[in-house]
Amino acid sequence: MLGAVVLIAGCSRETGEAPGWAMAAVSLSTPATPGSRYPNLAFRPDGSAVLSWVAPVTDGAHALQYSTWTGDGWTAPTTVSTGAGWFVNWADFASVIPFENGLWAAHWLEQRPDNVYSYDVRIAVSSDDGRSWSAPMSPHDDGTPTEHGFVSMTGAGDGLTAVWLDGRNTGGGDHEAAHGSAAGAMTLRTAGIDKLGRISGGEAELDARVCDCCQTDVASSSEGLIVAYRDRDGGEIRDISVVRATDAGWSAPSRVHRDDWRITACPVNGPAIAADGRSVAVAWFTAPDQPRIRLAFSDDAGRSFVRPLEVAAGRVVGRVDLLLLDDQRAVVSWLADGAQGAEIRAQLWTRSGAVGSPIVVATATVDRAAGFPRMTRSGNALLFAWTDVAATPAVRTAIVRLR
Repeated sequence: MLGAVVLIAGCSRETGEAPGWAMAAVSLSTPATPGSRYPNLAFRPDGSAVLSWVAPVTDGAHALQYSTWTGDGWTAPTTVSTGAGWFVNWADFASVIPFENGLWAAHWLEQRPDNVYSYDVRIAVSSDDGRSWSAPMSPHDDGTPTEHGFVSMTGAGDGLTAVWLDGRNTGGGDHEAAHGSAAGAMTLRTAGIDKLGRISGGEAELDARVCDCCQTDVASSSEGLIVAYRDRDGGEIRDISVVRATDAGWSAPSRVHRDDWRITACPVNGPAIAADGRSVAVAWFTAPDQPRIRLAFSDDAGRSFVRPLEVAAGRVVGRVDLLLLDDQRAVVSWLADGAQGAEIRAQLWTRSGAVGSPIVVATATVDRAAGFPRMTRSGNALLFAWTDVAATPAVRTAIVRLR
């Protein structure tokens, strides 16, 4: 066990009509120090979970830290890496992720000098459940002073697969100019990394033209990896696509659903994907006519998706997360701007529709500084994490027990 356990604090808060599928959210005492921001949550193979965040340290430097959920509380924080010159961003946030057989991976972003939007992905690997870490490395070797980020990682055999948005063709320089029509396009790329933190098999380009700053996500089905991301065609349609790892290599991109959302700027609102055997689900934000949250299932490992379910519409901000309870049931979380202010909401879905009503996990804000709420499962409970925007930012967590 890593350090002392930080015990649960707070009491439950009823959030209106009982949803039927879950208890009311209960706030938790969180080990992140004041000023910490932009948490991530990841499921651990033993059934627990890992919370990670970026904390400020002296002289403008930052530390990537994590804590493990024990079922009773969060352990004391452990530091993966500390450094100056990190790119700390509300949407492009760092992570610590556990895989099988003691393999963990962590990532963060390091700025290049003289341009705020030139930065590199840095990844470190642990083979002993996060106790020690390899020297950091970059999965890309292009060396261009451009944007590299929005990383997703998953275990693959004795190593891991990383996916990221890669700006090597954009020319760098000013952020808006680099993403203009005259510039080259942002690409989606991947690389394998072994348990010692070395590139394994080289890089591959998955899509030559994608949306510039929407999160990616990756899941492992019984037939291979599936990557979800916001695509971008020549007419500025920015719908959600997937690519699949097959025996013959990576598939061509295919749209999850034809939303036909035309937007000439990045909405900074990526999809979430989860898999259980051949069952795959994707949740995403779109706004072809009004803001909407959608959820689509696949029964064939992501080759095709049925018509999506409408999770929410109207005053929704997006920033979705998703998990599968089994091959038939999914929980979607999102940020909504309600009459009484912004709320983090969650809803259980089957392929036939919603189960009960949404729960309100916490009040929040739609400010960018609030980042993206995150969700994972541990046993018969859901864990949530988000940034509380105040004079001093803080990482908050909550637990929702399933009925």
